Amino acid sequence: MSSEVEYDCIVIGAGVQGSFTAYQLAKRNKKTLLLEQFVLPHTRGSSHGQTRIIRKAYEQDFYTQMMDECYKLWSQLEREAGVTLYRQTGLLVMGPEHSDSYLLYKNTMERNNVPMVILTPENFSQHIPNVILAEGDGALVDINAGVLYADRALKTVQGQFQKLGGVIRDKEKVTDITPGPVVTVSTSAGVYRAKSLVITAGPWANKLLAHIGLQLPLEVEKINVCYWKEKVPGTYDVKKRFPCFLLTEGEESDRHIYGLPSNEYPGLVKICYHVGGETDPDHRDKQTDRSDIGILQRFVARCFPGLIPEPAVVESCMYTGP
Repeated sequence: MSSEVEYDCIVIGAGVQGSFTAYQLAKRNKKTLLLEQFVLPHTRGSSHGQTRIIRKAYEQDFYTQMMDECYKLWSQLEREAGVTLYRQTGLLVMGPEHSDSYLLYKNTMERNNVPMVILTPENFSQHIPNVILAEGDGALVDINAGVLYADRALKTVQGQFQKLGGVIRDKEKVTDITPGPVVTVSTSAGVYRAKSLVITAGPWANKLLAHIGLQLPLEVEKINVCYWKEKVPGTYDVKKRFPCFLLTEGEESDRHIYGLPSNEYPGLVKICYHVGGETDPDHRDKQTDRSDIGILQRFVARCFPGLIPEPAVVESCMYTGP
């Protein structure tokens, strides 16, 4: 199948970045094609799963400041589509009170006037039951943080994109890219042309950039996404206002551990290590490193007495970064 239509823009990769880029282009009256190598929806990349954390609690000012616009855009999409995409839960940030990482979060939030509550060892369990705060740890809550419904958000934005006249072609792997005043993109099913091209392919970015002689210093990591069973159902449930959380560092590791309340799987809490093993996105199941799960088991046993310290479900996700 070959297309004679010339687009204003082609976007390669229909994850969260690509889908929202295509939607914003279509809102600006750009004739846009969104290409995806897998059948939609799929679980092969970085944007699948039911939930993600949204927050203003970051170590860097620019992320915290950027989130003002992000919250507005999410709210705008909810109104446009008549769909709920965000649930406020708050984000609990914990870490050694005088450590660089914990203080970066705290100072960045204070500097940018992010609504937050500082918890003390004396009142911590009153506000956050069934979690043990380590001795010497500080704790604060980013009040307006919460859960984004990831799968629902992707489906919603892709639907809005199509309503605006955008075209989605899934199950079309890009086989070649020819730069020029008009870019030509060849896929397993057709040839498309556009005035501009956006590549939002995450783990596959360098494989696509190889077609035009570019390579970026990107590393792809496979993250084990772990779900932990409540001993008493409802203990850490989103309906009981249990927050998302982030541990900056702790006894088990000097890297972040994060979690979301029981929500997507009834009775299971998502808790993950923010680091994984390097992987090839086309052979990710060959990467079987589970050392992060050992770290998480020790953390859960120490800090979450209401969870069984053995993951009930392990899924995977990929991070792409420098």
